[in-house]
Amino acid sequence: MHPPAWFTDSRFGMFVHWGLYSLAARHEWVKSRERLTDEQYQPYFDHFDPDLYDPAEWARLAKDAGMRYVVLTTKHHDGFCLWDSAYTDYNATRTPYGRDLVAPFVEAIRDAGLRVGFYHSLLDWHHPEFPVDCHHPQRDDEEFKAANAGRDITKYADYLHAQVRELLTAYGKIDYLFFDFSYEGRPGRWGAKGANDWRSAELLAMVRDLQPAIVVNDRLDIPADFVTPEQYQPVAPMRVGGVEVPWEVCQTLNGSWGYDRDNLDDKSPDLLIRMLVDSVGKNGNLLLNVGPTGRGLIDPRATRTLRVIGEWMRTHSRSVYGCGASAHTPPPDCRYTQRGDRLYLHLFAWPLSQVHLAGLAGRVRYAQFLHDASEVVTHVVDHGQTADTTRMAGLAPGTLTIDLPIQRPDVAVPVIELFLEPR
Repeated sequence: MHPPAWFTDSRFGMFVHWGLYSLAARHEWVKSRERLTDEQYQPYFDHFDPDLYDPAEWARLAKDAGMRYVVLTTKHHDGFCLWDSAYTDYNATRTPYGRDLVAPFVEAIRDAGLRVGFYHSLLDWHHPEFPVDCHHPQRDDEEFKAANAGRDITKYADYLHAQVRELLTAYGKIDYLFFDFSYEGRPGRWGAKGANDWRSAELLAMVRDLQPAIVVNDRLDIPADFVTPEQYQPVAPMRVGGVEVPWEVCQTLNGSWGYDRDNLDDKSPDLLIRMLVDSVGKNGNLLLNVGPTGRGLIDPRATRTLRVIGEWMRTHSRSVYGCGASAHTPPPDCRYTQRGDRLYLHLFAWPLSQVHLAGLAGRVRYAQFLHDASEVVTHVVDHGQTADTTRMAGLAPGTLTIDLPIQRPDVAVPVIELFLEPR
């Protein structure tokens, strides 16, 4: 797995889940969760009219938050397409809105100087040849399953390949592609589908041929450029077969990917910043999701959260962009990221007066807070001294001590920038 340098340098991207489910406003899997038929789901198609859609505003919000690439759901599992596909009428141009939504998105993201990414579902609950399985909305309808027992996955795979070709030839250079998802071999998943069903090797070869510089995720169920943990934070750099691999964790603001009106379980901005730092400190990226409304707006709560993240990134992005894991072990409740001779100490909890850095005595030539470039004083406590009433002891040899103010800096996550002596 060898993604292009821009991907691992960027470290932070925006995921956008948007489609008919945004009108239902109760999770992007609403069609499957509620076992909705095509007829029951049709009102969302008939009333889809995102009159406030402004992808330039999305791009500004992403850029101001410090994100460097934006990934849009061109088609989710419900099968609805945001572009003017020649292979189905189940697309945005046949809705009341009547226009392609992908073209202006691509233009706006490029104009903002960001990288363009597409998400594309491998599943399609609307397509007449997609075999009913454990995730299909009609999985419990025995009459429906009997009537549709002859569905042909090979015909569906032809459709899947044709639509991916459309997307990768109609909009110029595409930087990133997120397929979703394969589930063959997972316990209890009857009718599950994987690489053979999608003809993944053939599909990935076509993608590489059409867009040679594109970065592709691993959900075709064959090796690609990076792996994709979802909704959890890995405890260490990720490995496949014992070998460390590039990875990107995708996370939601509130547990739902699509717009979920009544879900108020939002993660705080400082938690999301800690998740970003935690990912970078383990050689990973964070792809953070927003779910625009049915009218095309990123809702006010999400907007406020991204603006707080952007305020932190404005003064702390040096500890994110181009950084990765450090060989040094951070103190408790802290994370390191590193780029060359710059080591960044992120203080997730604020200690009393001092923080002690194992193995860094004699290695640091200067230290400062990153947000304002104010010096912090470092020194080495004699590891042989004895403790007294007001004097500490017991630090391991090679420990560097940093003196801290009592008052925590007024930033979401304080960062100390350490300039290392060359080895």
